[in-house]
Amino acid sequence: MKKRIVITGVGAVTPLAVGIEPSWQSLCAGKSGLGPITNFDAKNHKCQVAGEIKGFHPEDFIEKKLVPRMDRYIQYALAAASMAVDDSGLKIDSSNGDRVGTVIGTAAGGPTTLEKAHSQVLNGDIHQVSPFSAPSFIANLATGQVSIRFKARGPQLTPVGACAAGTQAIGEAARYIQDDMADVVIAGGTEAGVTSTIFAMLDSLRAITCTHNNYPEKASRPFDKNRDGFVASEGAGIVIVESLESAIKRNAKIYGEVIGYGLNSDAFHIVAPSPDGEGPARCILLALKAAGISPEQVDYINAHGTSTVLNDKAETLAVKKVFGPHAKTLALSSNKSMIGHMWGASGTVQAIFTLFAIRNGIIPPTINYETPDPECDLDYVPNVARNARIKIAMSNSFGFGGINASLVLKEFTGN
Repeated sequence: MKKRIVITGVGAVTPLAVGIEPSWQSLCAGKSGLGPITNFDAKNHKCQVAGEIKGFHPEDFIEKKLVPRMDRYIQYALAAASMAVDDSGLKIDSSNGDRVGTVIGTAAGGPTTLEKAHSQVLNGDIHQVSPFSAPSFIANLATGQVSIRFKARGPQLTPVGACAAGTQAIGEAARYIQDDMADVVIAGGTEAGVTSTIFAMLDSLRAITCTHNNYPEKASRPFDKNRDGFVASEGAGIVIVESLESAIKRNAKIYGEVIGYGLNSDAFHIVAPSPDGEGPARCILLALKAAGISPEQVDYINAHGTSTVLNDKAETLAVKKVFGPHAKTLALSSNKSMIGHMWGASGTVQAIFTLFAIRNGIIPPTINYETPDPECDLDYVPNVARNARIKIAMSNSFGFGGINASLVLKEFTGN
């Protein structure tokens, strides 16, 4: 019999707040977490807007002497994991540690650490490079540090699936449990890519918006006709993925059920989606098939919704292909209108917000939706949150390299 997979704990560090509850409240209020870049001097950059983390004190979660040895992306992961483990009431010791896995995705690893070391080398200060630089910037070290911190000795994986990494992490965690490799997995995504070099790259690629430097809260406008690029942001989201049997055994609270996961590739272009939405459509169908449900059973889609011209159009076309007439009655919204694009962390944060939408009966809005686009003509829950009964929802993540990942999440009723 197929094992049932549930989420029993959540934690997040987002541009809206440190912690998931205040982040959720701000999201439902339509509050933007985007602002002027302060991480570096951005005066020579075309884009001067980002979703930075405010009010974060790593010492609240990490032993003080260890903080300088970790890139921000590791710090965020440890903070979110600490919140999620505490929230779940999970106790890990020698009796169960080998049945607890760790799967944490990222797109960029630790670029701040790499930039600092590279600058020291260029300046002739090669002997000033810290011995902690390598284990601070390598992409799997957030996963490693979380595993070490919580004594999770089960399977370890770091999906480096660009913007889909956080969604991949939850899906692969569920697979580990289905395959009896673990009973519990600490899963999620983390990112700290608001750096000068990263922004120079994105400026050159013309992927990020550069038209709202004076009005940063207006910069991310998914599905709006005047969208012109995403807003890069950072943070982390971590969830505790667990078999229902394990959750019941320890009387854990349950946020919702993971019933479907789809993963595929456009095989079309390194940065652009397939223009007809064919790749994402196939991915959504794979997730629905895994969930064993029909398209008409989905009540809400938490969209990838990056605020780029091509991605928003492709996702809209994909939803129309899969859902047919039901697409017109479906509610979609994009968290990225308020938190920006958290890259590898975005999928997990989206999944958490989707679970909260199911649990609370509230669909967060897509803010900055001012001018309808004839090519994006679905219900994007514009500007104001909406009360709604949600039993089943999807969360989509699509990334560079043509990767697509979708999750189907369900209200937990015990049946």
